[in-house]
Amino acid sequence: MKTIILCGGQGTRLKEETEFKPKPMVEIGGKPILWHIMKTYSHYGFKDFILALGFQGNVIRDYFLNYEFYNNDFTLKLGDHRNCQIHGNSDEAHWTITLAETGLNSMTGFRIKLLEKYIDQDDLFMVTYGDGVADISLVDLLAFHKQHGKIGTLTGVNPPSRWGELVIEQQAVRKFQEKGAVVGRPGYINGGFFIFKREFFNYLDNDPACILEKSPLEKLADAGELMVYQHPGFWQCMDTYRDYLLLNELWSRKNVPWARAWMPALK
Repeated sequence: MKTIILCGGQGTRLKEETEFKPKPMVEIGGKPILWHIMKTYSHYGFKDFILALGFQGNVIRDYFLNYEFYNNDFTLKLGDHRNCQIHGNSDEAHWTITLAETGLNSMTGFRIKLLEKYIDQDDLFMVTYGDGVADISLVDLLAFHKQHGKIGTLTGVNPPSRWGELVIEQQAVRKFQEKGAVVGRPGYINGGFFIFKREFFNYLDNDPACILEKSPLEKLADAGELMVYQHPGFWQCMDTYRDYLLLNELWSRKNVPWARAWMPALK
C-alpha cells in the first residue's frame, strides 16, 4: 500500500525555520520531521512513499538523492564519482520513494489529485501531513478501515482545541468543520493519518484551489462515507515555532512517544 505525504506547503506560521526550507524538513533531534513520519509508517510495514512536493521541493529531493551519503561513511575517488563505496547500510534501505512535483501554490486536495496516476489500481492508499507525529498503530488503523468498508477513514485526535472539531456519531463523521469551530469544550479534530479507497479521487476537483479539508471531506462525510479512527494517544503537529521547541524538548529529554515503537532505546 502506498502512502502519500503532503510536503508542499510554505509553513508560514513557522517562518523562523521555513524561510529557506519546507516545513517537513524542519528537524527534531537532528532529523527532519518527515523522516520521523516515514519511520513510523515503515515500522508497520508501509515503505512505499509518494512525496507531494511544492515549496522548496529541491531541498527534499537533495536530501533523499544523497540520503546514503548523509547517513553513512563513504569513500570516493575524485574525478570518478561512479567509483564510490558506501560503508554500511541504513535501516531505510528498503524504502521506495516517489518525489512528485505538485506545484508551489496548490492546495492539499489538488496535490493528492495530481498523484492519482501513481496509485495504479490499488484499492487502498494512505495519506498524511508532512508536519505531524503520533504514537498511532497503523496496523490497527488499517484493520478499522477494512472493517467498516467505507471510502475514507481519518484519524481523530484530542489535543487542546485550537483547531476545528469533528462531530462524531457511532464512529462516523457526521460533520466536518475545520479551524475556529470549537469554543470551550473538548472534541476530536482531524489529525491526518488517512486511508482511502481509490474512488476517493472522484471527490477531488482537478483545480489547484481544491482543499482536502473542505469540499472533498465534507462531501464524503455528507454521503456517510467518512469514518473516524479515534486515537487517544500522543499526537503533535509542528505548526508554530512553539510546537518546534516542544518537540525538540521532548526529544532532548528522551520523552518521545511517537518514536518508541521504532526506536527501542527510548522504551
